[in-house]
Amino acid sequence: MNTKVIFTIAAGLVLGASTMNAQATDCATTASIAYEHAKVKNYDAAEEPLWKVRKECPTYSLATFQYGEKLLEHKYKNAPDAQKTALAKDLIQLWKERYQYFPGKTKIADMHGEIGQLMHDNNIGTKEAQLAEFEKAWKEDRKNFDNPKKLYTFFSIVVDLQDEGKKDLQDVFTLYDDVIEKIEEEENDKAEKINAYTEKEEAGETLSSKDSRRLKMYSAILSNFSKVKAGVNQKLGERADCENLIPLYNSQFDAKKGDIKWLKGAASRMSSKECTEDPLFFKLVEALHAAEPSAKSAYYLGLLALKDKKTSTALDYFNQSAELETKGSEKAKVYYKIAETLRKKGSFGSARSYYKKALSFKPSMGIAYLKIANMVGDSANSCGDNKFNKQAVYWLAANYAERAAKVDPGLSSNAQKAAARYRALAPSKTDIFNNPEIKSVKIGCWIGETVKVPKL
Repeated sequence: MNTKVIFTIAAGLVLGASTMNAQATDCATTASIAYEHAKVKNYDAAEEPLWKVRKECPTYSLATFQYGEKLLEHKYKNAPDAQKTALAKDLIQLWKERYQYFPGKTKIADMHGEIGQLMHDNNIGTKEAQLAEFEKAWKEDRKNFDNPKKLYTFFSIVVDLQDEGKKDLQDVFTLYDDVIEKIEEEENDKAEKINAYTEKEEAGETLSSKDSRRLKMYSAILSNFSKVKAGVNQKLGERADCENLIPLYNSQFDAKKGDIKWLKGAASRMSSKECTEDPLFFKLVEALHAAEPSAKSAYYLGLLALKDKKTSTALDYFNQSAELETKGSEKAKVYYKIAETLRKKGSFGSARSYYKKALSFKPSMGIAYLKIANMVGDSANSCGDNKFNKQAVYWLAANYAERAAKVDPGLSSNAQKAAARYRALAPSKTDIFNNPEIKSVKIGCWIGETVKVPKL
C-alpha cells in the first residue's frame, strides 16, 4: 500500500472521529439547554432543543424522554379538546420510542398502561385495541401495574365489552377477582406504612417533616385505591347479584363441577353476595369439599353450620379454614368471621384477638379496628374502678376508631365520628387538670390495656 493511500485512509479516520466528536458535543450542548429549560418548566423554550435531541441522538439520555413526557403532558393538560387527540398520539409515540431506545429503563406496565389510558381517554382505536394494551401491562408486568385509575379503566373496558356481547360474564368475574386482589395488595402495603407512623405518634414521638410528608402521601394513595375499589364494585353492579349468579352457575354446574378453580370462584362470589340460602350454594360447597377439602370448603361449611345455628361447629370449621389458608387476605377474612361470631356471643376478649389476627394479615381492614373500638367503648362502665378510669376507656376506644379511619378511607367518615363521640365521653380537660398525677390508666377486665392521658 503506497503512502498516498495510507494518508487518505488516516485522514478519513481522523475526519470521521472528528465528526463523531462534534456530533456528541452538539448533542450534549443541545440536551443541556433543553434539560435546563425543562427543569424549571419553561416548556416553550425547551421544546425545540428537546425534540432535536430526540430526533438526532435519541440514545443520548433517558432524560430526553422523561422531560419529553412532562412537556407533552403539560401541553395536553392545557390544550383545547380539539387538540388533545393529536397530543395523545404524540405521547403514545414518545412512549414507544422510549421503549425502543431504553427498554431496560422502561416498565412494561407504565408504557402499555399509559398507552391504553390515553387511547381510552381520547377514543383512539377500538375498545379491543385499548384492552390489548392493558392486558399486556397486566400479563407482562403485573407487579408494576399499580395505578388506581388504570386499574379501574382496565376493568371498565371489559365490563363494557361484556355489555356489548363481546365478553362473557365469567370474564368479568375473573378479572374482577384479580383487580380486587391487586387493589388490596396495594392497600395493605400502604396501611402497613401508615400503621408504623401511627404507632410512633401514639408512643409520643413527633414525626419528622420527611415522615409527615410520607404519611400524607401514603394516606392519599390509600384514599385513591379506596375510591377505585368502590368504583370497580359499582361498575360490577347488578351483574353479580344473586338473580344473575344463580342461573349462570346453575347452567354451568354440570359441566364445571369437576373444575376446582371454578367451584372456588362460584362459591366465593355467592358467599360474598349472600346467596347462601339457595340450594345451589350447598351443591357448590359439597362438590368443592369432595373434590379438594381445603380452606375454602371448610369456610363454606362453617357458614352452613352458622346458618343452622351450630356455632361451635362453625367455629371449628373456621379455625380449620384459617390454618389451611395460605393467602393473607383470605386468612384475614376467615379470622374476621371468627371475631364477628365471638363478638355476637359476647366474648369480647377472644373477638379482639381474632380481629387483630385479621389485621396482621390485612392491615387495611379498618372495620376490624372499628369493631374493637365499639367493644371497648361498650365496656367502659364495667372495666374501670372509678369514674375517671371508666371514662378513660373512651380514649382507648377513640384511638382504635382513629386507626380505622387512617387505614381505610372508605369508612373514614364513620370512624372519625365514632372517635369524636368517644373523646366527648372521656375525661374533660378539667378532669385532667384536677388529676395531674395520673399520666396513664391501666384498664382492667377483658381489655387489659394501658392508655395515656392526653397532655393539656
